[in-house]
Amino acid sequence: MNLFLTIAIKHIMARKRQSFVSLLGIIIGVGFFLAIASLMQGSQKDFISRLVDNSPHITMHDEYREAKEQPVVKLYKDRVVELRSVQPLPETRGIRGYKQVVDDLKQRPGVRASATLTGQAILNYAGRDNSIVLNGMIPADMKDLTTVEENMKVGSVDDLISNRNGIIVGAELTRRLMLEKGDNITLTASTGQVRTFKIVGIFQTGSLNYDDQQAFTDIKRVQAMMNKSNRANTIIIKMDDSSKARDLAAEIEAKTGYKSVSWQEASEDILSTLVIRNVIMYTVVSAVLLVAAFGIYNIIFTIIMEKQKDIAILKSMGFRASDIKKIFIIQGCILGVGGVAFGLPFGCGLMLLLEQITFEPPGVSEPIQMPIDWSAPQFFIAGAFAFIAAVMASYLPAKKGAQVLPVDILRGGQ
Repeated sequence: MNLFLTIAIKHIMARKRQSFVSLLGIIIGVGFFLAIASLMQGSQKDFISRLVDNSPHITMHDEYREAKEQPVVKLYKDRVVELRSVQPLPETRGIRGYKQVVDDLKQRPGVRASATLTGQAILNYAGRDNSIVLNGMIPADMKDLTTVEENMKVGSVDDLISNRNGIIVGAELTRRLMLEKGDNITLTASTGQVRTFKIVGIFQTGSLNYDDQQAFTDIKRVQAMMNKSNRANTIIIKMDDSSKARDLAAEIEAKTGYKSVSWQEASEDILSTLVIRNVIMYTVVSAVLLVAAFGIYNIIFTIIMEKQKDIAILKSMGFRASDIKKIFIIQGCILGVGGVAFGLPFGCGLMLLLEQITFEPPGVSEPIQMPIDWSAPQFFIAGAFAFIAAVMASYLPAKKGAQVLPVDILRGGQ
């Protein structure tokens, strides 16, 4: 094997310029493969992280997935029955026995749950009417089940616990209406109920719409405003292992009958789009390495054409066809290993440069950095693909070199 390696290195060094160009192609290919793949994977992980962390893993609604079966349909099961213009009786919407449902969920290991009551309210301030979404929760649960505490700009959720007439609003709303912590605001519900709240906290998520329209307060105050005593219209659930959300949602829905939507179901179209995006991304970045692999194919094919007499002599000395093939495949391996060895640090440099880039997309108030995925799989995929491409590019010309007939070469025939 040492002899094969020595011959392979001599062949590569015989064409230094072409070998360097081929090696440079692999280095650039690995670097850009790693930079683009890590950027795309980083953006995907950042998106899913925001999707999972900023919203419940499971949301139970006060509605049913399918309409209830009507008595007349139950009575005439074997006949053709058609119902039209069936209007449900008016009732106070809400999840019945929500406290027991929440208690049952909390008994499960790794599951956290809390009831919420959400409704629309009008904030009248300085003669202006502003529509906001009023979220009623148990203040102690907000720390564990929402990101409000993490995004607090002024005050904390503890201030809401100590002041049940308090309210937490978004930074964009306070900026637009020139409000501050400690100010009182008056909210009017669709039921006509009017309540005055004191601003005890201001949060900022970076999403202008969310920071302008969402507000959080104690669930008891919202129940009183909405005339829904002891009612909740949603139960939000978070899990230590968010990947099991779909199974738990199906189990909850089968047990309670209420529609339970996991984050995977709610974002199914987005997740399928991400899969397609990954296929396109890996196809594009792989093309860069394939182009570089053609450089290796070209250099080894050229060496074989130039070294046919050397190949014939080696075969005459006892080298077998498989030995000749090994020599040229080793050349591809050397170029592949060299390209990976220098390409990965080059890719790391590109990743560091990308991390320094910040931008402000529409609807976001704070600059965002380019998300980069530094996980080991990205480096392994880039290195492995480049090495395999180099070996495959050397295999075809190596196979042709192994088929050289020494007798024809040595006597001058082709």
